Amino acid sequence: MTTSTPTPGQTATTTPLVFPEGFVWGAATAAFQIEGAAHEDGRKDSIWDTFCRVPGAVLDGHTGDVACDHYHRYADDTRLMRELGIGAYRFSSSWARVRPDGVAGPGGVNQKGLDFYSRLVDSLLEQDILPWITLYHWDLPQALEDKGGWTDRDTAYLFAEYAVTMHEALGDRVGVWTTLNEPWCSSFLSYTAGVHAPGRQSRPDGLAAAHHLLLGHGLATQELRARAPEANLGLTLNLTVAEPVDPTNPDDVDAARRIDAQFNRVFADPIFHGAYPVDLLQDLDELGLAEGFLEHVHDGDLEIISTPIDTLGVNYYHGESVSKTPAAPTEELHGDAPVARETSAPWPAADGVYWHPTGAPVTDMDWEIQPELLTRLLVRMHEEYTGPKGMRLYVTENGCAYDDVAGPDEQVDDQDRLSFYDLHLRATHEAIAQGADVAGYFAWSLLDNFEWAWGYNKRFGIVRVNYETQERTVKASGAWYGEVARTGTVPPRRA
Repeated sequence: MTTSTPTPGQTATTTPLVFPEGFVWGAATAAFQIEGAAHEDGRKDSIWDTFCRVPGAVLDGHTGDVACDHYHRYADDTRLMRELGIGAYRFSSSWARVRPDGVAGPGGVNQKGLDFYSRLVDSLLEQDILPWITLYHWDLPQALEDKGGWTDRDTAYLFAEYAVTMHEALGDRVGVWTTLNEPWCSSFLSYTAGVHAPGRQSRPDGLAAAHHLLLGHGLATQELRARAPEANLGLTLNLTVAEPVDPTNPDDVDAARRIDAQFNRVFADPIFHGAYPVDLLQDLDELGLAEGFLEHVHDGDLEIISTPIDTLGVNYYHGESVSKTPAAPTEELHGDAPVARETSAPWPAADGVYWHPTGAPVTDMDWEIQPELLTRLLVRMHEEYTGPKGMRLYVTENGCAYDDVAGPDEQVDDQDRLSFYDLHLRATHEAIAQGADVAGYFAWSLLDNFEWAWGYNKRFGIVRVNYETQERTVKASGAWYGEVARTGTVPPRRA
């Protein structure tokens, strides 16, 4: 068994960390990032298929047409998961594969698309792997974007209908349902910053999309709950810890507050407290955006959005150290996408807020490695949101990209990634020790894949994919993580 090499500042331990009995050990992917088969068996364009054809939108002009060919290789991939010891698989279904034209009613269903997910679920169950489905991981049918996309209120109702379609097909075999993955990305990165599909650059559009995504979540949750009272229902948010560069400077403190409001609380507060943050609305009002945003919030919407759920998925990668003073040279607060073309900032009302590096080690994405912030984040979410309502937390994405070097036999000795997982699993364990009800952890990602605007230039997988041959090879990090999953124990690490 491989053990991890500590990053700078990491100390050796001689005691293994044992996770609670029943802790869920999983790996995660997303449909567009791995499936391929872009135009097979009735699937039609999603907004990401269209976006990939925009010059400069995706590095090197990469597309998801083939990706990891999971559509044809799913059975081999589920067997590989079983061999690794992974107990749960968080995957997403493609709206563009199941209801490709965005048409309401029975006539809008693509049966061949549903059949694929049925085969995938059966294959997972045959391998004794828990299917954990996410209904929306950003692949809106292009036909719906042509009608307004997530800026159109009707999309929320069509999303709920799509959720019902999926449940009618899989509800007898799938007990864990996630409505949305990272609505911050599918609203603000997508409709305000323009660095994700559909590539719009509009603050009002991003705000409208954020609300309609939340409305779609609430409507889908109500529909699923009516059909499956015992199902585990929830959604996944990408969350961060925003810190002022100078905690004694009121301007820096305000910068951190703004990012917390516009990254974390804009979604968490409506879901768990039934209201948008007052300070967020004040920030929007400063720019004349509040009135237009609130026009989208109809009577009863917040009651729908705050329909009780069972699970909050937390996706965590790094923190945000922010200031009202620019770093040198001047650098606007970053978004999680490459500068492939001219973009605007993703924040709807954080003008004059700047990101500063802290000096922590970074991954190949230039994201800082800050496992201690994961502990703080999980404890905060438990204390302020999920714990008081008796809901559970899961780390539904956590991982890192590195510039892997494969040997002649395709082996990858990725000790940097292995160390990243070691550190973040220890941070998760510490959150549990501090009282957070964290019930599972999913590595991102099972496979190297299409990494959105980065194309195939960034590798997050614990399994290497040779994109020319589609050969899968378990990396050192994957072998290590599989042993952790089998034993429920993080082994000691060497100095």
